[in-house]
Amino acid sequence: MSTHGIDAAAGSIPVADVPRGGLLGALQAGLTLVNTLMALLSGLAIAAAGVVLTWEVAGRYWFSTPSDWQDELSVFLLVGATFASAAWVQARRGHVAIDALAAILPPAADRARRWLADLLSLAFVVFFAWKSWTLLGEALADGQTTPSAWGPPLWIPYSCMAVGMSLLGCQLLLQVLSSRHAPSQPAHLAPSPH
Repeated sequence: MSTHGIDAAAGSIPVADVPRGGLLGALQAGLTLVNTLMALLSGLAIAAAGVVLTWEVAGRYWFSTPSDWQDELSVFLLVGATFASAAWVQARRGHVAIDALAAILPPAADRARRWLADLLSLAFVVFFAWKSWTLLGEALADGQTTPSAWGPPLWIPYSCMAVGMSLLGCQLLLQVLSSRHAPSQPAHLAPSPH
């Protein structure tokens, strides 16, 4: 039995609803490598944010050395981790979903529902990616920084948003294009071969 892309019996997270052969499969294989790297970097960013916030607590209360940079740095790290790992999560159908509909809809209707959801998500993500690239360009051209005393450049979070949404858009596009050839159930809902 599996739920939300997690195979309870095997304890693994299988890749679901992605092209597995032909040109789309080759593109997916390349995107999977990039997504895996981004997911690993996201994990490191989350760990670094934890270290930064822990240092702030320890420095403020035990060493009486408060700092003004830790909040922005931890936000930048968490924003980067969130956007950078979005495509990796999408490839596993790990985002919030309504599995109840998959259980009650006929297979053809469920395929259509998933395809429509992916198509609408793709439209939103493409707009978001375009806007993120626009914001990144403005931040670089104008030298924008945050208004804090530390004042880090805004191109850092905007670049994380732009790259992350672009990768998510590529992942959704591959899933939309490959859905015509998909089996009647996504891999995470199909019966396990074990």
